[in-house]
Amino acid sequence: MKLPSFFEADRALIDAALGQLLPPEDARPSTIHAAMRYSVFAGGKRIRPILCLESARIFTEKLDVAIHAACALEFIHTYSLIHDDLPALDNDDLRRGKPTNHKVFGEAMAILAGDGLLTLAFEALANAPADAGSRVRAIAEVAAAAGTVNGMVGGQVADVEAGGKPVSAEMLEYIHRSKTAALIRGAIVAGAILGGASDEDTGRLSRFGEAIGLAFQVVDDILDIEESSLALGKTAQKDLAQQKATYPALYGLEKSRVIAADLEAKAMRELDYFCERASRLRQLSEYLIARRS
Repeated sequence: MKLPSFFEADRALIDAALGQLLPPEDARPSTIHAAMRYSVFAGGKRIRPILCLESARIFTEKLDVAIHAACALEFIHTYSLIHDDLPALDNDDLRRGKPTNHKVFGEAMAILAGDGLLTLAFEALANAPADAGSRVRAIAEVAAAAGTVNGMVGGQVADVEAGGKPVSAEMLEYIHRSKTAALIRGAIVAGAILGGASDEDTGRLSRFGEAIGLAFQVVDDILDIEESSLALGKTAQKDLAQQKATYPALYGLEKSRVIAADLEAKAMRELDYFCERASRLRQLSEYLIARRS
C-alpha cells in the first residue's frame, strides 16, 4: 500500500520544524548536536508526528498549535531508537538503512545524544503555541506515554527481562502496549488536546491510538520475520535471533495477522464518530497495517 497523498506534505512540514528546533550542528558542543541531527534526519517516516498533526486537524485548521508536540514525539522516538541500538540493549549496527548512532559517534556520545533529544522534546512541548492549560495536559500525556508506568520505558524493561523466556499472552500484550502503543497513543491524544478536542473526543482518540498502536507493533513483529534488512532498514529477524517476546513467537504468523486485523477494526470503529473529519487519520491507519517496511 502506498503512503497517503498528504503524507509527504506533512513530513516536509515536520522536517522543517525539526530543523528549526534542533540546535545547529556547529553550536557548542558541536559533537552532540551533530549526533542528535544525524539520527533525527536518518530517514524516518515521521509516523508519530504525522499522527499528532492529523489528530489535531480533526478539530482545527491551525496546525501550528501541534507542530511543536509533533516534533517532540519524533525526538522521543529517535532517542529511544538510539538507546535501543546500543550494545547493552539490542546491539544493532543498522537503523533506517544507515549505521546506528553509536557506530558513528561512539557509545558515550550516543547515550548523550539520546539524553539531549529527550530533554529537547519537553522544551519543545513547553513552547507549543497553545494555551497554557492545553500545553500542560499535552506534556503530562507525552511524559506518561514515554515513562515507566504503562509507558515506553516500562515496556522496554519488560521486553529486556522477557528475553529468552516463555511469556504469557497477558505479558506479551503488556510489553507491546507499553513499549510501542503508548507513544503512538500519546501522539494522537496530544494532537487532540492541542487541537481543542473535548474530553469525550479525546477519550475516543485515546482508544483509537491504543488499538492502532498495538496493531502497529504486531505488524512490526510479522515484518521482522517476512521482510529483508534492506526493506526494513534495520536488521531483519533480530527478534527471532534474540528470542524476543513477539506475537508470531507466541501465536504464529497467521494468528498474528488476524490479531492485527481485529485491532485495526477496533481502532476504526472509534473513528466512525468523526466521519469525514477523520479521513486522513483513517488512511494513515490503513497504511500502518498494510505496510511492508
